[in-house]
Amino acid sequence: MDFTHPHFAEPDWLWLALLVPAGVAALFAYARRARRHQAARFAAAERLGDLTPSHSPHRRTVKHALLLLSAAAMSLALARPQWGEQAELSRALGEDILFLLDTSRSMLATDVRPDRLSRAKLAILDFVQRHGRGRVGLVAFSGQAFLQCPLTFDYDAFQEALRAVDDKTIPVLGTDIGRALDEAFRATEKNDRRKIMVLITDGEDLEKTGPKTAETLADRGVVVFTVGVGTPAGSLVHYTTPQGIPAPLRDSQGQLVVSRLDESTLRRIAESTHGRYLPLGALGEGMSRIRHLVETSTDLPGSAQVRKWGVDRFHVPVAAAAVMLVAESLIGTRRRLRDTGQN
Repeated sequence: MDFTHPHFAEPDWLWLALLVPAGVAALFAYARRARRHQAARFAAAERLGDLTPSHSPHRRTVKHALLLLSAAAMSLALARPQWGEQAELSRALGEDILFLLDTSRSMLATDVRPDRLSRAKLAILDFVQRHGRGRVGLVAFSGQAFLQCPLTFDYDAFQEALRAVDDKTIPVLGTDIGRALDEAFRATEKNDRRKIMVLITDGEDLEKTGPKTAETLADRGVVVFTVGVGTPAGSLVHYTTPQGIPAPLRDSQGQLVVSRLDESTLRRIAESTHGRYLPLGALGEGMSRIRHLVETSTDLPGSAQVRKWGVDRFHVPVAAAAVMLVAESLIGTRRRLRDTGQN
C-alpha cells in the first residue's frame, strides 16, 4: 500500500473527532454519577462492593474506551483520510467542431478523384459519422463566407447541409481564408470550451489574410487543423458554364488556370494555433488522422489533463470502528465470582 502524501480531503470534519468523543465521555460521566446516586439510596458506599460482587469497573471502563475510540474513528472517516495517489487522464468530451469548406472554383480541380470538392465533402461525412459526439457546424467560403449549418447535435441536418454545398453556394469568386476563419469564430460560443476548426481547402488564399487571422484566433483559444486538398503539381480547373457546358477555367488574360495545393500557407495557419496540417490524400486519410488527433491528443490546449487524486482510505477507520463496536458488545460488565476468589 502506498502511504505517500497522507492528508484529509475534508478536514473541516476533524473537529468531530474531538467533539463527539468528548460528548460521549461527558454522557458516560453523567451516567456514572447517576448510578452512584441511585445506589446510594439503597446502601452506604462501603457496602456497595458486598452487594454487587460480580460488577467489574475495569470491564465497564474498557467498554467505554472502545465506544469512545469507535466514535472518534467514525468522525475521522467523515474527514476522508487519504494517502497514496492515483492519476486520472481527463479529456474534453463533446467538443464543438466547425468545418470550413472551400467552395471556390479551384476546388473543382481533378487532381484528386472525382474532384477536390467532392472528395472533401466525403471526408467530412466520414469524419462526422465516425466521431459521433459533440456538436458540428459548417462554414462554406470562397470570396465570402457563410455559416451553412450552425453548431448542432443533429447530424442528419448537418449532412443535408453539407450535401447541398457546391461551387455555386457562394456567388462571390475568389478565396478568402481569413474571412472564413472570422465567420467560423463568430459561430462559436464565447465560453471556456475547447474550440476546434477544421479548414479544408487547397490553400490558395488570394487575399493573403489567413495566417494573420489565425494568429488572432490563437490568442482566443482556437485550434485550427488544416487539411490540404489536391496536389502540389495541381491540375486544370473545369467548371460548368451557365449554359451547362463544361469548360476549362481561364484567367483575365485568357490563360488556362492550373490550381496547385499551397501547403506552406496551411502549415502556417495550423502551427500558429497549435493545430496540425495534413494532406487530405486520395482516400481522405488525412481527415481520419485529424479525427484521431482530436479524440486522443493530449497536446492540444484543454484537450486532456492528467490529474492526481488522493486515494480514499475512509474504510480503514470505519472498519476499525466496526471491530471496536463488536468487541464492546461482546464484553460484559460482570465478572465470574470465581475470578474474585469467592464461592
